[in-house]
Amino acid sequence: MSTTLLEMRRTQRRASRGRIAARGGEASNARGPAGASGRADARAGHVAVLADQLLELLDVQPGQTAIDCTFGDGGHARLVAERLGARGTLVAIDRDPLAEERFAALADDVECSVRFIRAGYAEALELLVEEGLRGDAAYFDLGMSSMQVDTRERGFSYSYDAPLDMRMDPTQALSARDVVSDWDERRLARALRDFGEERHANAIARAIVRRREQVPIETTHELVDTINSAVPAPARFAGGHPAKRSFQALRIAVNDELDQLDRALPLAWSLLRTGGVLAGISFHSLEDRRVKPFLAARAQGCICPPDLPVCACGRDPEAALLTRRSIVPAADELAANPRASSARLRAARKLADDATSPRDEPRDSDAPVTAPSGTAPSGTGGGRSR
Repeated sequence: MSTTLLEMRRTQRRASRGRIAARGGEASNARGPAGASGRADARAGHVAVLADQLLELLDVQPGQTAIDCTFGDGGHARLVAERLGARGTLVAIDRDPLAEERFAALADDVECSVRFIRAGYAEALELLVEEGLRGDAAYFDLGMSSMQVDTRERGFSYSYDAPLDMRMDPTQALSARDVVSDWDERRLARALRDFGEERHANAIARAIVRRREQVPIETTHELVDTINSAVPAPARFAGGHPAKRSFQALRIAVNDELDQLDRALPLAWSLLRTGGVLAGISFHSLEDRRVKPFLAARAQGCICPPDLPVCACGRDPEAALLTRRSIVPAADELAANPRASSARLRAARKLADDATSPRDEPRDSDAPVTAPSGTAPSGTGGGRSR
């Protein structure tokens, strides 16, 4: 997916505040909403989901380098930048031009060196790898941002009537309208099933094709009406809005989100110094089913058959899981921000060749941890999120 890449830099001296635009390349982003044990952006009123837990897990120190792979509204980035101090560096990535505007405001407020890359996180991380950058923390806040949902004309939400768009980068060619208008029934059904886990994918795809043969489907409410006509009545009144999964599927397809994530995770890991932390906040199972096994695979040591008395593979863990159980928002955060209800945070620390230290030992259970407000669960090695 081809887009423009823009970099903005600022010197470490707060007084200079000079920003330089450079380069041309490619793009992408993602994200989700906010919460009560999350932190409010003092400038914009934005609340970052699981912010305290993420910050504690990242354990950012003054003078370090952090990479925000999904800048969005900048809620997490602002909190991280405060901890980096005047000698630290924050690299922010997002493909959305609105995120670029929010970044410009943040750059004027923080002391650390800052840099913005307007690109998809996979393409931006590839650039950073080529440059030889080394970081101490990298994190993803996946899905779409509240900023995108609440900009009605972007067409991300089924709650507002707007043109069918859903592009995180408005300069890219493919939009949701193109998908709905041009993809054949089989391809539509596969996208709804694979990217939305929609049980009624075949019926919805069939309804879309039938309707567009009569009249173009050009707005979100026209699509919602089409979906409603295809979903059985009992299903329309159970399990949330009947268009929720279809809108998720179209957004993921339009923005190539899962392929971006598959490419980005190993790139972000490769950028970390020994002791650095990689964290990811997921908002649905398709994202979490990528983040969780990626981190788990790096934390795995010996892969010899269990009946082999002595290790023959010589494999050492690359990572220490800071918790095997995902961290989810506490009740007070959910009360303040219902959009955070599906958020799950996972993180791992990059090791040298040594074994996991006792402080980093993960838990045995995979049931999610509900973090108390303002704190991370014990045994996580510290953490906050969105």
